[in-house]
Amino acid sequence: MNSAAGSSADDVVDQVVAALRDRVEVTVARTSDLDDLTSALTRVPADGTVVVLGGDGSLHAVVAALDHVDRLRDVVVGLVPLGTGNDFARTIEVDPTDPVATARDLLEATERDVDLIRAGDGSVVVNAAHVGVGADAAVAAKPWKERFGIVGYAVGAIASGFSAEGFRGEVHVDGEAVPVRGRLLQVAVGNGRYIGGGTPLLPQADPFDGRLDVVVSWADRPLRRLKYAWKLRSGRHVEGDDTEPVRGTTLSVLVRGSALREGIPGNSDGELTDPATTHTWTLEPGAWRLLVPTRP
Repeated sequence: MNSAAGSSADDVVDQVVAALRDRVEVTVARTSDLDDLTSALTRVPADGTVVVLGGDGSLHAVVAALDHVDRLRDVVVGLVPLGTGNDFARTIEVDPTDPVATARDLLEATERDVDLIRAGDGSVVVNAAHVGVGADAAVAAKPWKERFGIVGYAVGAIASGFSAEGFRGEVHVDGEAVPVRGRLLQVAVGNGRYIGGGTPLLPQADPFDGRLDVVVSWADRPLRRLKYAWKLRSGRHVEGDDTEPVRGTTLSVLVRGSALREGIPGNSDGELTDPATTHTWTLEPGAWRLLVPTRP
């Protein structure tokens, strides 16, 4: 768990640990940075399980650290969601409202191999990544999220939606070009269905199926952006004539036009990435192991 989580989380953690200790031996590791996390993970025995007490950021940090020490296949991961958005938990149908019950469910959960997405810079994506208006929304939402939690996501989306103009670029899935229909508003890729606390950006994504889910949108005009945003709330944005859902194992986004000079930033598992003129992602099927509830 994150050592900066605060005293309010300590009570929940104590209850979760007590529930697990009914059946298994538990060691609690409170980590404050990547070095702490890496050190803790290197001490986990080969037949051990790492239970993440936190949100999407904590899950990403654990998977990334296991990747860094080359232990992705050695250690099984479990998740008790205690974060703001808990988006990956929604995809695998882990209940974020009752951490103690979720912990008990882990004791009877099924171990499954989970796909991993590898970005062009070598970093990992557990849930979803995107470029375009979604990354702009993350920038706009940051100060609001710190004050208002999950509501901040919506504020950022509204602010960026009014100003987004899209960008010129090319999209390739498995080496095949997706036909261009205008300026790109957003290109998203992921294993998880949700971002921003429950928005179904990739409504058909499945982290166990060995495929990347990709959504490409050209809804760059004001009315089209409004329609896209409205349908996005229910996952129906993929049905529009200015949006294309695609599936594959590799994705590349090549920036063109005026954005070529400085590139565009991206968003990877909720964190902004540096501006680049090329963004690439590759699927690594069944790269890590996760405990999934036997019953939703």
